[in-house]
Amino acid sequence: MAVKTSSKGTAVDVAPANTRGITPEAAAAFDIEPHLINLMWDEPFYSKVLRGITKKKTEEIPTAGVLVRDAHVQMFWNPYFLASLILEGKDKVKGLMIHECLHLVFDHCVGRKHEPHIIWNYSTDCAINSLIPREFLPDCGIIPGEAFTALTEEQLAKMTPEAVANYTKMSDFIEALPKGLASEEYFARFMQDKDIKEMLEEQGKKGQPGQPGGDGEGPGLPGPMDDHDGWGEMSDEEKELVKGKIKQAIADAAAECDAKGSWGSVSGEARSVIREMISNEVPWEQLIKKFCGMTRRADRRSSRRRLNKKYPGIHSGFKRSYTASIAVYIDQSGSVGADELALLFGELAGLAKRIEFTTFHFDTEVDEDSETVWRGGRTPEPHRTRCGGTCFRAPAAHAEKNKHRFDGYIILTDGYAPDPGPSRMRRAWVITPNGTTETWMKGAKQSVIAIPEKALSKAA
Repeated sequence: MAVKTSSKGTAVDVAPANTRGITPEAAAAFDIEPHLINLMWDEPFYSKVLRGITKKKTEEIPTAGVLVRDAHVQMFWNPYFLASLILEGKDKVKGLMIHECLHLVFDHCVGRKHEPHIIWNYSTDCAINSLIPREFLPDCGIIPGEAFTALTEEQLAKMTPEAVANYTKMSDFIEALPKGLASEEYFARFMQDKDIKEMLEEQGKKGQPGQPGGDGEGPGLPGPMDDHDGWGEMSDEEKELVKGKIKQAIADAAAECDAKGSWGSVSGEARSVIREMISNEVPWEQLIKKFCGMTRRADRRSSRRRLNKKYPGIHSGFKRSYTASIAVYIDQSGSVGADELALLFGELAGLAKRIEFTTFHFDTEVDEDSETVWRGGRTPEPHRTRCGGTCFRAPAAHAEKNKHRFDGYIILTDGYAPDPGPSRMRRAWVITPNGTTETWMKGAKQSVIAIPEKALSKAA
């Protein structure tokens, strides 16, 4: 059993890397440098982003992966795995490096993270692999719209009938997925299928999934083609530092590609998303975080361990903590679709570790039976319980009646309904694309946060 160190410096046991039929001599002879040079010629954007990242050869992970350790971004790669990709085609290593780069570009390693983590891993791979030319992708990838590689007789002999059935079921599920969705949208689809969700969670309990085709252990599911260990396991200060480094690398790469007039295989749609990410415009996601931060309340408790600055040694000191409980009301009139809901849930999920969110559905009245409380960063499954008209007085009255429970509330809607009147609680209007913002939505204790149309078109 090999030992590797997590991003927090904790040693954990991992299974020895699968050799994938590659001899030790062939693995030792594999050199990544020619592939990095080819990437520089063919894919200037991806090459520029990866140029400042330390690449480390290791057998401690079964495939490859971009990880953040001690506030430094590093790319680890297994020589057996990369040598096996050459057997599939000369561009497969290029596709893997593009895949790793896109994890950085779309902030999967630092800011965006959902639980269960294994389902988030599959979701991000689906989103990223939708952007990469198929001829670049290894056959072991999780590719929306494409069934898994057929099992060989040797693989079938190692797997139980249940594992084979699970493999087939997951293959059919992935084949039915459309290309081009955002990671949060894929995540919602995985979560909505009870069988798929349970299979992946069972796989997650056994650690890093095995190589595609199964190894006779667990549910028999192929894992992502790269390693995602350690994502998100950083302090807030480390996250901001790393995000700043990555954003600067992306900005430098974009500027260089614009100057030279060549972006390689990066599509026009992906370029516009990248330019938006590095712009100085305040994104709607930051406005959500600002509203939630302003809604926090302070909790002061006496503590004998704290020194009282005014009366040291006579009176106890104090500890202060900040908490918040926010209600989220979801318009059920039909104006709020699964895509908009997935975007909002994706942003709130990261905040749910420190803030308690309680969601309700509403049309002309609030559906109290739909109440769902978030805790520990776990994202609830999007669903619909009503389909009537829209009346903003219903959530306003409900929030006011429950002001002893909530410090503020958010209304996700298209904005097409009459003014409910002023609010004595903090209130945020999250307006869907193609929705309307009214002048009465702005004012004391109110925030208007419009989701731009381009947010729905983000493919990762």
